[in-house]
Amino acid sequence: MHPDQSVLLALGVLLTGLVNTAVAAPDVLRDDPKRPVAEISKALHIQPDQFRACFANVSPAPAGQHPEAERTHANKAVLLACLQKANPKITNDALDAVMDRYRPGGREAQMPSPKQ
Repeated sequence: MHPDQSVLLALGVLLTGLVNTAVAAPDVLRDDPKRPVAEISKALHIQPDQFRACFANVSPAPAGQHPEAERTHANKAVLLACLQKANPKITNDALDAVMDRYRPGGREAQMPSPKQ
């Protein structure tokens, strides 16, 4: 095989993998335009970019679905720890209150789905 053909084959395999990953990805927007980042950030006494950076590490459930309990706890641990680096005064209760205020569906939308 000619070296140029090897490169083209490798690129084809890479692009196929990327397309398959994109198609299989859940319907979650990392920087959801409906999320009021400015208001959430102001309530937490941090900058919007700090909130976006911390929230980028969160894996929310797809729209309309309740998260599994493990996902809820993992997301909270990641988000709270990151936000506390920006503002050490943020507590778990304060984060819950702010997020519940701005989350579509409030606290109920974040409650883990019941095991069946």
